[in-house]
Amino acid sequence: MTIPTSTYRLQFRNGMTFDRAAGLVPYLQRLGISHLYASPIFSATSGSTHGYDVTDANEFDPVLGGRDGFLRMSDALREHGLGLILDIVPNHMAASLENPWWRDVVEHGQESRYARYFDIDWSRRLTLPFLGDTFEEVLAKGDLSVKADPQTGKPAIAYYESFYPLTPSSYEGREREVLEATRPDQIAALHDHQPWRLMSWRDAPRDLSYRRFFEITGLVGLRVEDPHVFEAAHRTVLDLVREGRVDGLRIDHVDGLADPKGYLDRLRAAVGPDVYIVIEKILGEGEQIPQDWPVSGTTGYEFITALGNVLVDGSTHEALTAAYRSVAGDVATPEDALRDAKLSMANNNFEGEVATLLKLALKLHEAEDATAIPSEAMHEALRELLVAFPVYRTYGTTDGMPAEGKALLDRVVGDVRGGSHAPDDQALAFLHRLLAGTEGDDSDEARLFRTRFQQLTGPLMAKSLEDTLFFRNHRLLALNEVGSEADPHPASLARFHVEMKTRLQHQPDALSGTSTHDTKRGEDARARLYAISEAPDHWAESVNRWREMNRAAIRALPGGPAPEPATEWMFYQALAGVWPTDLASDDTDGLKALEERFLQYVEKALREAKQRTTWGDPDEAYEGAVRAYASHLLSSKNRSFLEDYRATLEPFVRAGLVNGVTQTLIKLVAPGVPDIYQGSERLDLSLVDPDNRREPDFDTLTTGLAEGRLPTEEEDWRSGRLKQQIVRRVLHLRRNHPLLFRTGDYLPLAPAGKRAEHLVSFARQTEDKSLILIAPRLVLGAFREGDRPLSDRWQETLLPLPGSVGGRAYRDVFTGRRFDPAESLPIAWAFVDHPFALLLSA
Repeated sequence: MTIPTSTYRLQFRNGMTFDRAAGLVPYLQRLGISHLYASPIFSATSGSTHGYDVTDANEFDPVLGGRDGFLRMSDALREHGLGLILDIVPNHMAASLENPWWRDVVEHGQESRYARYFDIDWSRRLTLPFLGDTFEEVLAKGDLSVKADPQTGKPAIAYYESFYPLTPSSYEGREREVLEATRPDQIAALHDHQPWRLMSWRDAPRDLSYRRFFEITGLVGLRVEDPHVFEAAHRTVLDLVREGRVDGLRIDHVDGLADPKGYLDRLRAAVGPDVYIVIEKILGEGEQIPQDWPVSGTTGYEFITALGNVLVDGSTHEALTAAYRSVAGDVATPEDALRDAKLSMANNNFEGEVATLLKLALKLHEAEDATAIPSEAMHEALRELLVAFPVYRTYGTTDGMPAEGKALLDRVVGDVRGGSHAPDDQALAFLHRLLAGTEGDDSDEARLFRTRFQQLTGPLMAKSLEDTLFFRNHRLLALNEVGSEADPHPASLARFHVEMKTRLQHQPDALSGTSTHDTKRGEDARARLYAISEAPDHWAESVNRWREMNRAAIRALPGGPAPEPATEWMFYQALAGVWPTDLASDDTDGLKALEERFLQYVEKALREAKQRTTWGDPDEAYEGAVRAYASHLLSSKNRSFLEDYRATLEPFVRAGLVNGVTQTLIKLVAPGVPDIYQGSERLDLSLVDPDNRREPDFDTLTTGLAEGRLPTEEEDWRSGRLKQQIVRRVLHLRRNHPLLFRTGDYLPLAPAGKRAEHLVSFARQTEDKSLILIAPRLVLGAFREGDRPLSDRWQETLLPLPGSVGGRAYRDVFTGRRFDPAESLPIAWAFVDHPFALLLSA
C-alpha cells in the first residue's frame, strides 16, 4: 500500500472545478504534497456547496466539468507524480427528485427497483416532509395543483417548483381527467392514492418513514449493507480504482452505516490491499478504532484534541473556569449541560427515531409473553441508555456484539442503573439483553432494534455535543472542537506525548488534521485562542471593560438581555480568533468585511445553541437585537472600543502566531499523515462553516511560494509566508524520508532549566536517522512583557539528548547550520535564527 506523505484537501464547487484544480497541481507539487484529497465530486443537488447531498453516485458532476474534466485533472496529477484520494459518501444520498433512484421510489413506491436501496419503513406510505405547512393547510391555500411534469410530461402534484410524480396506477387510462383536477377534494383524493404523502417539514422529527442523516430531512439513509446496493453505489469509484486514477478513499460518516466493519471489509475486498482508506470517525477519550477494521485510521479529529495539551496552559484550568463564571454567571457543569442537551435532542429533534426504537422494544417484549413493562417505563430506560452513551456507538452485528462493545455496553448499563436517574430495572435489563444480542434475541426485529440503536447514538452525541453544547459553553472556544470532550482534562504535555506514542502504535498512517471543512474554527484562530488560557484574569478584566463600553447596545427583551453575558463573552473571544493580523481599528472597509463574516457566525452560533432561538423556530426579535450588538462592535463609529480591543488583542495575536507555527511543526513531524486544508498552509483565521469553506486566495499562495532561506521577519509571521515555507520545507523532507515519519519511534524529550515549561520537544528515530523538534509554547507572557525577541529568552535552558538521540551530528532543516550537541543542546544556540528548530541527523 502506498501511504501518502501528505495530503491537500480541496473543496470542489463554489467555483472550484476539475480544470481549476488541474491548474493548481504544479503548485501542490512544489509545496511537497503527495496526494490531492478531493471533497465529493459526484453529482449533487442543484446549488450544492459541499457535494455530500449526492444525487448520482456514478456521474461526475457536470458543474465541476463532468467526466472529461475529471480525466484532465487526473492526467495532470499523474504527470506531476501526485496521487488522488476521493471523499465518498456511502451512508446517504439526497432525498431529492433530482436523484433518479429516489425519484423512481417516489413514483413507484415498493414496486420501484430502488425501493430497497434506501432505509425506508414500508409498513406505511413514504413521507415527503417538504411542505411549509400541513398538507391540509397548503391545499386550502391553493399551493398544490396537478400539472404535467415539465421534464417528463407525466402527471404530478406540483408544489411551487417541485413536481411529485404520480404513481402510474393512479392515472393510467384517465390522464386528461387527472390533469384537469383542480378542486381541493380531487387533489386530496389523488394524493391518497399515492405510495407517498406530503407533509410539513416541521413534522419530520416526529413522523418520518425513512432513516435520515443526523437531523437533515433532505438526506436519506442508503442500505450499502445490501451487496447489490453496494455495487450500484460504488460502480464508478471501483472503476477509477481499477484504472489507477484513484489511490485512496475517505469514507464519510462510517458510524452511520448498519455494519461499518462489514462495509469496510467489502470495500477492501473490492479495491484490493493497495488502496489507502481512512474513515471519518469521532473517537471518544481513550477509544481506538477496532483492530480488525481494514483501514489506515481516521481523518484526524482526535489529533486536534491532542494538540490542546501542548498549547493550552493546564495550570490555569480552574482559574479560567472561575473567570468565565464571573461573567457568564452560575453555568451548569459540562456533565449536566451535556445531559440536558442530549435529553432535548432525544425528546425533540430525534423524537421519531426514539419512538421507532420504543415501538420495536415493546413489540419484542410482548412477544416474550412476559410481565408487561409499561410503555413509559420502557421509554425512560431507552432514553437513559441513549443519553448515557459516552462514545458514538458500539458495533454489534448479526453475529453478535464484539467483546469490547459488550464491555462498553455493560459499563453504560451499570452507570445508568447506579445513577441518579435510574429507570425501571426490568426495562433496563430487557434492553441490555436485547442490545447485547444474547441467545434468543436473533429475530429480524431484534436485529433491527440493535442496528437502529447503534445508528442513533452517534447522531445524538454529535448534535448534542458538537452542535449544541459547544455553542452554549463558551469557557474556551478553542476547546469546543469536533472530537473534543464536553469536560476535557486540564491540558498536560505529558498526556500529549502518551497520545502520540499511542497514535504511532494504533494508527500511524491516519490523517493528522488541524483545519477541515467541518471544524468550528480555523487552525490559526484556534492557536490564537489557546493563548487566553495563559491569562484568564486579564482576559476577564478586558471582557468586563468591553462590556461596559458597549452596554448601551444591549437590548432588554422579555426573555432577558440580548445578548446575555455568556454570549458577550463568546463574542469577544470568537472575534479575537478571526481578527485579521493586518486589520487596523480605523480600517472601515476591513471592518465591514469582517462584520459580514461575523454576522453569519452569530446567526449560526445562536441557533445551534437552541436556547432562545433555533433554526426551526427563530426568534427574530432576539436575533435582531444580538446582530445589532455584533454590528455595533465592528462599527467604525465605535472607535474607542475598537482601539482598546485591538491594542489588548495584539499580544494574543503574536502569541497565536507562535502557537500556529508550533502546531504546524508538530503536525508535520508527529505520527500520522499531515493534511493541509486548502489555504491553511498560510493563516487560517476562519470561523465555522460556511466561513471555513470560502475559497482561499490561490494566486497569493502560488506566487508567494519562494525557494531559499526561511523568511522570519515580523511581516512574514503575520502574513503566513513563514508558515507556508515551513510547510514546504518539511513536506519535502517527508517525501525524502518517508520511513522516518511513518515508522520512526516517537521519543518524548524533556527540556530542562529556566524556560523548560515553555518548550515542547520530541524526536522521531529509525536505526540510521534521527529528527529532533523543539518548539515554543505558552509564550503570551513574553509578548505582554514587551517586544523582546523570543531568542533572547532561552538562556539557561537546555535540551538533554538521552541515549541514541545524543552523540550525533545534526543539521537544522531550515538553515543548514550544523550542531554537534553531544549530551545536551543549549536552546539559545538552537534558536539563534528562529525560535524553533528541526534538526536532522547528518
